[in-house]
Amino acid sequence: MSQRALYHQDLALPLTPAQLARLALRSLHGELVLYPKPGLVSLIDNGSHTDMTAATFVRSLFSLRHYFSEISFAGMQALPFASLKRLAIAAEQRMLRATKGVNTHRGAIFSIGMLCAAIACCSARRIALTPQAIRAALLNNWGEELARHTHVMLADSHGTRVAKQYAASGAREEAALAFPSVFEIALPRLQATLAAGRSWHEAQIDAFFALVAHISDTNLYHRGGAAGAHFARMAAQDFLDAGATAQPDWRSQAVACHRLFVQHRLSPGGAADLLAATCLLQLCMHDSAC
Repeated sequence: MSQRALYHQDLALPLTPAQLARLALRSLHGELVLYPKPGLVSLIDNGSHTDMTAATFVRSLFSLRHYFSEISFAGMQALPFASLKRLAIAAEQRMLRATKGVNTHRGAIFSIGMLCAAIACCSARRIALTPQAIRAALLNNWGEELARHTHVMLADSHGTRVAKQYAASGAREEAALAFPSVFEIALPRLQATLAAGRSWHEAQIDAFFALVAHISDTNLYHRGGAAGAHFARMAAQDFLDAGATAQPDWRSQAVACHRLFVQHRLSPGGAADLLAATCLLQLCMHDSAC
């Protein structure tokens, strides 16, 4: 199958794996530069982190530029999960070399990689890029393998140890269920903010806070235990309940939340990965909106 067989439903133009990869990188870069996003690295500060900066993330992104194209091409052909997994493992190794061992995008390599494969699978078959179609492609082609993959634990993973201790979900569980937090929580929230006439920046902020309030983020459990994770969810929910970015002083409220997360060393990295995945979907389905 030709790499030019992808199809962008809105523009009716061929979309190559390289173009889909650029949208994936655009989504990840957009997450990096977004501010304020509580506890996380941005161009403004390093959030709750002492081991990474924005420059670390940029090096990581550069190392992944070919991966998203490769996994999109594999998704076009609906290759077995084992083939996709090999690409992801190689990408993770390149990332770790680029960052000198710092885990910047491990979760994103998995979640955004699988979504790239599902989007490419739909596009190559001229199936309109809707949330329902993308989720169906993910489950129909790789659902069984993703479910099995969820139970294969890596001994050196913080997320694995946290999941065992607190029964918290992570990237694998999200993928096995076809990303419910992305499709059912973050994407509708992002689209609702855009529909209300607010900006792409504000839509990202609202989607991010919705994710923090909703998911059991293993990164939060790792840094703050059950109490820290509960604190983070409640702080995010308070922001949403107050009106999110519809409130006139939303930025000062979000900055205050960011400072609280830094004070408690909390970093919702899982929510950041899922935000980037949400933005990728929106860009692929409605590129002109962003």
